[in-house]
This record gives sequence, C-alpha cells and structure tokens, in this order.
Amino acid sequence: MQKKILLLICFSALALILGGIALGANTFFTSDTTWEVYESPEEAGWSSQRLREAKRYYDSLHSTAAMAIHDGKVLFAWGDVTQNTNAHSIRKSFLNSLYGIHVEKGNIDLNDTLGDVGIYDFPDLTEQEKQAKISDLLSSQSGVFHKAGEESLTMRRNRPNRGSHEPGTFFYYNNWDFNVLGTIFNGETELDLFEEFEEKIADQIGMEDFSLDNTEYKQEVRRSIHPSYLFQVSARDMARFGQLYLQNGKWDGEQIVPEEWIQMSLRDHGNVPRNTVYDYGYLWWSATSGKWSDLGLYSAMGRYGQAIDIIPELDLVFVHRVNSNNATFGFRRSVSQSQRLRLLEMIVEAKESD
Repeated sequence: MQKKILLLICFSALALILGGIALGANTFFTSDTTWEVYESPEEAGWSSQRLREAKRYYDSLHSTAAMAIHDGKVLFAWGDVTQNTNAHSIRKSFLNSLYGIHVEKGNIDLNDTLGDVGIYDFPDLTEQEKQAKISDLLSSQSGVFHKAGEESLTMRRNRPNRGSHEPGTFFYYNNWDFNVLGTIFNGETELDLFEEFEEKIADQIGMEDFSLDNTEYKQEVRRSIHPSYLFQVSARDMARFGQLYLQNGKWDGEQIVPEEWIQMSLRDHGNVPRNTVYDYGYLWWSATSGKWSDLGLYSAMGRYGQAIDIIPELDLVFVHRVNSNNATFGFRRSVSQSQRLRLLEMIVEAKESD
C-alpha cells in the first residue's frame, strides 16, 4: 500500500513537471508571489513549441535563471528566479533610478564638476580631471582613468593613461566613474543609496526578495577610496525593475522615476567602440543599429551574462542570470552578449503573428 501511494506521488509530481514544460516551463516559484502568470504561452500570443526550442538553447548555456514578462504577466520562468545573486554591473542601472528621483528634486545638479562636489582620490585628481561633470560620469566619459574597485581584467588592460582624454570626449567603461557616482549620491543627498533604493524603488514596486542584508559597500582602498556598491538581487525582482522602466517609471499609477529622466538616460550619450549592438546612455545600454534598434531594445548588463533586456515594441521584459556566487566560479561559465541576444532572438521569434 505504501509503495502504491509513493508511486502515485511520484507520477503526480512528474505530471506537474512535464505539464510545466509543455506550457513553457512555468515551474519556477518556490514561494508565494504576486506576479500574475499566463496559463499558457499561447494565451499571451507566443508559441509553446518555439519557446521549448529556446529553452533547449538556454539549457546548453551556463545560464542559471531566465524570466520573461509580457504585458505585466509572467510568460515563462526557468531556473530559480527567487535566489538573490550578485547583480554585478546592473547595480549601475539601479543607481540610475535614484539619480532620476533626486535630480528632479534638485538635490543633484548634473552640471556640477568633481571639483564642485569635492571629489578626490589617492593619488589625487588633476585640475583637468576635476572639470569632469556628473553628467560625464553617468555616460562613462569622465576622462578620469584612475584605478577602481570591482574592475575586471579587461577594464584594467584597456584603461587609458591618465590625462589622455579631456572630460566628456571619450567613452571608456569606467568603474571609477560608477563608484564615484555612489559617493556623490550619498554626499549630495545626505542619504544612503541602499536604504533609498529600498524605500523609493524596492518597496514601491513590490520586490519580493530584496533585503538590505544583501547589499554591501566593498572597499578596495589600495585601488581607490571610493567603494563599490554591490547588490544581491533575484531574477524576479530584476524583472519588476525592468517593468518599471518599460512603464516609463510608473507603478500602479504613481510616477516613481521621472519619465523625462528615463528618456534622457536612454539617449546615445557615448559611442561604444567595438560594440556592434549598443551605445551608452546614462547607466543604461541602448541598441542603436539593426533589428534590435528597430524594436527599441535597451538593457542593463553585468559581468558573466547578467541582463535586464527591455523591448518596448513587444511590451517585453527579459531577465537573464548567471549565478557567480559560487567560490569556484570562473570565466568559462559566463554567457556572452551574443549568446544572450541569440536566446532573446529565439524568444522574440516565438511570438505568434497577430
């Protein structure tokens, strides 16, 4: 009798799993959620068969979670989308939202220079470097080529010589700029950026896994006095953040992030050499050529394959995660930009014609 009960339980569990796969693998939530979920991809206008093909490609990568939101509801979710893992450089797009709020309030002036707001480092900045504006840092064009925390090996190798470019004239993906923006935010607003993100963003849009316990200022004083501000965030909370931007900063009828700020942030402020898809705005990447530009794609991206991809033309938010928290994690387990965009392309191709 016990064996029969056990077999029934096993078969029931298997049926649920296979049923979830047939519906596009909506088998993700290990806890309660306020997200609405489509009963099937077809209900949202997507093909289950083509999404299964996309899922097979996803399974061939080092991806650990992915999630798509269409018209505010979950189209599919793969992997554990509830686990808080290192957001890497998506932290910069999080900070963008806070700058938008406080620029509108008048607490931050984008035309202020580093000299105006008293920024220094060791070794100290030159007079030319002190002329960089906050807007130059937002577009990663400060011309301050100082060592910085959380730099990748590629960043270190590609860093130009100090003084080689004037502020506002040259794009270099520069963690010094990004980290100093955190210092400037805290100093000019007299607030803590993590606490402000929790109050003004996470709580307002109903992030389900966010906690201040999963945030950290990382000091690397041998490189710079300005710490990195690190977030551990789940895929489903990243999806909410992407949905906020897709909705031009509105949530439940309330303007959380100024719409004008979002539009300004997505403009091409910095030409990115050797990137055939994106140019750089204010802490966001915007597609500026080809089919992705036609769809209006813009993205928050981080090391190893973290991404929030937003396609306004399809009312679609796509989140891609690679869990790098494992101590043995290495470069070979990353997902490249081209691989992630191929996965996104397969998802877009799964959209059925009206």
